Amino acid sequence: MTLFQWFVFFLIVQVLHFIGTWKLYEAANRKRWEAMVPVYNAIVLMKIINRPTWWTILLFVPIVNLIMFPVVWVETLRSFGKNKTADTLLGISTFGLYLVYVNYTQPLNYISDRSLIPTNRGADTISSFLFAIVVATLVHTYIMQPFTIPTSSLEKSLLVGDFLFVSKFHYGARTPMTAVALPMVHDTIPVLHTKSYCNWPQLPYFRFPGIQKIERNDIVVFNWPVDTVYKFFDTSNRKADKPIDKKSNYVKRCVGIAGDSLFIKDGNVFINGKLLVLPERAKPQFSYTVTTNGQGSFDPTYLMSDLHITDGIRQDSQNTFTFAALTEEAVGRLKNNPIVTSIVQNIGHAPELGSHGVFPQNVTNWNRDNYGPIYIPKEGKTVALNAKSLPFYRRIITEYEGNDLKATGDEIRINGQVVKSYTFKQNYYWMMGDNRHNSEDSRYWGFVPQNHVVGKPVLIWMSLDSNGKGLGKIRWERLFTTVGGEGQPYSYFKFFLIALVAYFGITFFLNKKKENS
Repeated sequence: MTLFQWFVFFLIVQVLHFIGTWKLYEAANRKRWEAMVPVYNAIVLMKIINRPTWWTILLFVPIVNLIMFPVVWVETLRSFGKNKTADTLLGISTFGLYLVYVNYTQPLNYISDRSLIPTNRGADTISSFLFAIVVATLVHTYIMQPFTIPTSSLEKSLLVGDFLFVSKFHYGARTPMTAVALPMVHDTIPVLHTKSYCNWPQLPYFRFPGIQKIERNDIVVFNWPVDTVYKFFDTSNRKADKPIDKKSNYVKRCVGIAGDSLFIKDGNVFINGKLLVLPERAKPQFSYTVTTNGQGSFDPTYLMSDLHITDGIRQDSQNTFTFAALTEEAVGRLKNNPIVTSIVQNIGHAPELGSHGVFPQNVTNWNRDNYGPIYIPKEGKTVALNAKSLPFYRRIITEYEGNDLKATGDEIRINGQVVKSYTFKQNYYWMMGDNRHNSEDSRYWGFVPQNHVVGKPVLIWMSLDSNGKGLGKIRWERLFTTVGGEGQPYSYFKFFLIALVAYFGITFFLNKKKENS
């Protein structure tokens, strides 16, 4: 829905609210017109039900309002003496329409001084639970979201089994675009394995100002732009047309920002003609072929645990091995082995074509190791459009920026008008994995739009090794380490333990003091 469509929808809701509740307002000694004025009518309603005015804000916060609306319906019914369980169930199950029935058919006895204290333990538990859900949803949506690393595309920087906190406020929190969804889950309801949202209605894209912009080499969480999978890791090949904010979450390193020109030569990334210098924590990896002299035994499996190699080693012949992903450090270790005669980085030179080829598919002779140059679009910048350049920007024009495009030979029409150029409406980014030969990234599906950006990983709070047992599964050295920053990762776990002990110690002391007073 466009902003105008949402405005019309909002006005219709306000009219319906007035028609269905104006008698309730009058019965509470308010003016009839107060039920009609948008936003103000919600403020007045909070006064009627004796709830704080700031609750009005929660009614306009996407997802949170799905919890608040039923609460307000029930609170309104109770303010007019409708306290029975049947009244509560009817208020919720009819999506508030039961209030219209009460408004026109029931005696309206307003209780201005009703008690807001739960009458039993069950009601108190429900009230506390709803409050906790609202707070958690606000934190999850606008401040910090937990995230798990499922694949090895950023191996060494982030490991499979790392549990992250992803900041929403660094790049600016994005308000939900999917208006009807289950709080604090992504695209699938756990256990039930069903869709957790409704495709309609969709809110316009809006992002709050951030405290920083996306920079080169930042690790970024984003919605996978070309995602149509029904469920991540689902092998049934079911497809789903997902809203932007319900597309699968991906995490990659941003190697190119809006306005950059990028090319890759023999696996090395160049930005605006200069080699991209990666931070010390980044550990780019490539596939290598290792040949030995055949003398003695060569057991490379020690690297699996010693250097956390997770993508495997394949023996091609008696003396030849292929390593799926090695860092420079691992290559140096292998070179020191006396029976190793050569180590060759597997660089691709043949074009990658077909449906699984590099972006844009079937247009260039590029591959994953030798790619580009390609321009990364920037908001407000204009590019020439012709038959040669169109494949690079077709998806941007149609899918990401919502235009109708028709191309016949050299004639290109956007929204019915013949054009020779196009001006971008938002910024785009180029995302790649450090595990360069085992990463499905921008080289295969193109640009990441600004409106797909979720947030910035800031802290690894837990890390589990699937090959470990018991407490050995925990990678203790990674607990409470920051994702960014200079130098090698440093664990703040001991400081967390000290703070935790101090908290419980102070709490115990205060409780004892209170008991003795």
